[in-house]
Amino acid sequence: MPESPGTKPSVLFVCVHNAGRSQMAAAWLTRLAGDRVEVRSAGSNPGEQVNPAAVAAMAEVGIDISAEVPKILTVDAVKESDVCITMGCGDTCPVFPGKRYLDWKVDDPAGQGVEAVRPIRDEIKALVEDLIAEIAPAEPEATA
Repeated sequence: MPESPGTKPSVLFVCVHNAGRSQMAAAWLTRLAGDRVEVRSAGSNPGEQVNPAAVAAMAEVGIDISAEVPKILTVDAVKESDVCITMGCGDTCPVFPGKRYLDWKVDDPAGQGVEAVRPIRDEIKALVEDLIAEIAPAEPEATA
C-alpha cells in the first residue's frame, strides 16, 4: 500500500453492533502492530456494550477490551481510513475513491459462550497478522 513517508496506514473495522468481531480485530491490530497503524472500529447500529464473551476470550490472551464502548459508524471514520474491513455481517461502508475495502467472513460471537468465541478470536488474529504483513511490516523490506 503506497504511503507517504511519515504517515501510517489507518484501518477501520466495521460490524453492525461493534460489540464483538470488530472490537476483537481492533484490539489485535493495536496489540500486534503497535503505533505502526492507526486503528478504528465502529458499527451501523452499535450495541449497548462489548460482548462479554469477546471480552473474556481476549482477556485469555492478555488483551483487555473491557473498557471499550461500541461506536457509531460515521462517514468521517471511513474518509479518514485507508482500509475499511467489514466482518462478514452484511454491513457496508460509504464508498470513497482511493480506499481499500475488505470483507472478512467471520462467525458472529453474539450469544455464544467463551468456548465458541475462542476460535473466532484466533481466526481474527490470523487475518490481522496477514493484514499487518501487507500494510505495516515490522521491518522495512527491500523492494526492487
